[in-house]
Amino acid sequence: MNNLLLREKLIGFLEEDLEKGDYSTQFLTGKKISGHFVAKQDGVICGQQVPQVAYDLLGQANYHPLVTDGTLVNQGTLIGEVTGDAAVILSAERVVLNLIQRMSGIATTVKKAIQLLNDDSIRITDTRKTAPGLRMFDKYAVRIGGGVNHRFGLTGGAMLKDNHVALMGGVKEAILELKSVQGPLTPIEVEVESISELKEAIAAKPTTIMFDNQTPATIKEWVKLVPSGIITEISGGVNLTNLASYRGCGSDYISMGCLTNDVSPIDISFLVQGVYKSGAIK
Repeated sequence: MNNLLLREKLIGFLEEDLEKGDYSTQFLTGKKISGHFVAKQDGVICGQQVPQVAYDLLGQANYHPLVTDGTLVNQGTLIGEVTGDAAVILSAERVVLNLIQRMSGIATTVKKAIQLLNDDSIRITDTRKTAPGLRMFDKYAVRIGGGVNHRFGLTGGAMLKDNHVALMGGVKEAILELKSVQGPLTPIEVEVESISELKEAIAAKPTTIMFDNQTPATIKEWVKLVPSGIITEISGGVNLTNLASYRGCGSDYISMGCLTNDVSPIDISFLVQGVYKSGAIK
């Protein structure tokens, strides 16, 4: 992640949590402590840049990651250690944990999705279904889990979905209209829901054709019609339960909104040195 953007985001997150200061750490001024971050369940760790940037914004504390982003760890593994001002470390604790837990959860889910699909010819990609303010973190976590990013925002490319197509008079008309005003480096993706729309799209030659809410059997037939110069993407209704059924369907990408809008965070705790429970750490 870009450290400047990360810093800007963390300023806002910390201001939200520390609006009038941290009443619970007033008695800790000047006290030095050490502590560890501990994975409470198996998962892929992500977000190891976050702690140090957060601490630097509040005062003096030094974070040392014990594993790198992308590492699959077991329950009880120490993932990082910190030493410094107690008020700084404890005041930043919740913001830091919230981000690392969420990012690790996303990375873990992406890794699981890739394993379930078990098809190296198809890449798993995310969508814009991210929590407002967290897109940078969510999309970074997707990459750490082994996936790839779709566009980061509306200026990352033109995507023509059902509402756009309806308002512009059809798939072919929508693509050609966009081509008349967009520059040569702007990708154009169009969503198709029927064989007739697919044929219109092929004739207008967009960058990418998205097969929306189609069965694996249908996709296998439609892919045969698409020229090699056009990228294909599967979207709509794909989740971890049915993902394996798309193995071998021939598409280039599968986009999955559930990767970032149905997040199960990885349980991670911060424990001050001396308060570890027996058997809790490996």
